[in-house]
Amino acid sequence: MSRLVSLELESQVAPTELKRIPMSYDQWLNWDYEGGLTEWVDGEVYTYMPASFLHQQIVEFLDRLLGMFVSLRRLGIVKTAPYPMRAAPNSSGREPALLFIGQENAARAKANELDGPADLVIEVISNDSVVRDRDEKFYEYERGGVREYWILDPRPDRLRADFYVLDERGRYQPIPIGADGIYRPTVVSDFWIRVDWLWDETKIH
Repeated sequence: MSRLVSLELESQVAPTELKRIPMSYDQWLNWDYEGGLTEWVDGEVYTYMPASFLHQQIVEFLDRLLGMFVSLRRLGIVKTAPYPMRAAPNSSGREPALLFIGQENAARAKANELDGPADLVIEVISNDSVVRDRDEKFYEYERGGVREYWILDPRPDRLRADFYVLDERGRYQPIPIGADGIYRPTVVSDFWIRVDWLWDETKIH
């Protein structure tokens, strides 16, 4: 993946950002906002439109599937937005679509934030989040030590799932889907998912 997002890509993204509000990180954590997604970046809170129905379907499906597996195996914690994560002390405050924290790192999960990197973060792309998910968050999560990052793009003209795992140098490397169409994450032992399920409405309902 290039470290520069092309102008062509940016021109295809219709921004739906509502406003930017100067605020401290602690103020943001304690802000009671019900208007949609918010994230804290460089001393400002960015507010966005609520997630689409399709976005929510996929997140809820993964929450049920992964959440039940993790709960039964007692592997850790699964959280969905809104639950802030600050991967590193000086990084942005993000609200990933879904995240997994392994049992060995469960102490990072505080009442109102994840203080440190999740072991797995999943983001679901919408028209306004392409740059954030594929560029900004990709490198933030890489630097912050999020061990595995999934980028799911359910838009009808895309239907693309990308999976990345940190290598020994702390850089994300793409992990291919198996010939059988199944992806097996490195951070959740024995869990697997058939990628086509993500685009199958009979499965995600």
